[in-house]
Amino acid sequence: MFRPNRAALLGAVMLSLAALGACSPKNAGPAPASLTVELVKPQPLTWPQQIRASGGLLAWQEAIISAQTGPLRIDSLRADVGAWVRRGQVLAILSRDTVMADRERLRAAVAEAEANLAQADSDVDRAGQVGASGALSAQQIQKYTVTQRTAQAALAQQRAQLRSTEIQLAQTEVTAVDDGVVSSRSALLGKVVNSGDELFRLVRQGRVEWQAELDAQQLSRVKAGQSAEISLPGGETIVGKVRLVSPTLNTSTSRGVAYVSLPPSSPARAGMYGSGVIDIGAVEAMTLPDTAVVMRDGRAYVFVVGADKRAHRRAVTTGARRGGRIEISGLGGDVSVVKSGAAFLADGATVLVSGAVR
Repeated sequence: MFRPNRAALLGAVMLSLAALGACSPKNAGPAPASLTVELVKPQPLTWPQQIRASGGLLAWQEAIISAQTGPLRIDSLRADVGAWVRRGQVLAILSRDTVMADRERLRAAVAEAEANLAQADSDVDRAGQVGASGALSAQQIQKYTVTQRTAQAALAQQRAQLRSTEIQLAQTEVTAVDDGVVSSRSALLGKVVNSGDELFRLVRQGRVEWQAELDAQQLSRVKAGQSAEISLPGGETIVGKVRLVSPTLNTSTSRGVAYVSLPPSSPARAGMYGSGVIDIGAVEAMTLPDTAVVMRDGRAYVFVVGADKRAHRRAVTTGARRGGRIEISGLGGDVSVVKSGAAFLADGATVLVSGAVR
């Protein structure tokens, strides 16, 4: 019967144990890199602070142009909606026939009053010349004096009425009270209008402003003179300045208004609706390329790489984005962060660093 050699068996066991030792995790090499990455450091920048808002575009001020006399018929219209008009420019002409007839009548009345006054002056002069001789009684002299004063008053009254009629005649020309754009016209050719009836409306000086609606916290940070950038429905972007800030909030919406003046030459039109941002100053902020931030489960993360070349996930708080960079907080300045591709990394993954840290 064959008996195995004990020495041969012992050697086989030792070889097996050595092979197992070589394959144990203790003696395994480093894990292979999962991704080649570029590293950056957070960079401090002077970061503009902005408030986003939306609101309507309305006329800075409207001017209402009404008839100043009447009832008179509109004989002619000289302006329509959208027309740019100058202060004093004639927009409509009212019928003048009746007013001109009144003017001629009053001119005749003034001439009659002047003649009456001339007669009264002559009587007073003659009474003064013969009064000393006793040819006229004191009562008659006084009567001439009273007649003279009455004639003077009558002439003044007729002249005042003539002046009033001349003013009424001038008012038959309806003129613009300021430079601006005609925004509405209720005047119709042939319509009889009374004094005070609205005929036209103007956007004064063609100025339109953006009325940005803000909550109480936002409103407290906005000041007159701050710059704003507004996007119009047509895709145009214009720059304006805050003219004033509403001192009160709307009791229904708890929101206030920042009034932003826009350039008169801008494509903004009253009635549009725009959105934009108001620059409220600048602060020193830590920033990263926006590609370095990964969103997972509603939170923002970056991956920080240490000397062991392992990427560790760090939660950060993000702020505004600008020029391909994003404001962050909750991260020190002396760390190396994966610039891009972090969405493919797991926490603790080994990475291969490409180039120097920037």
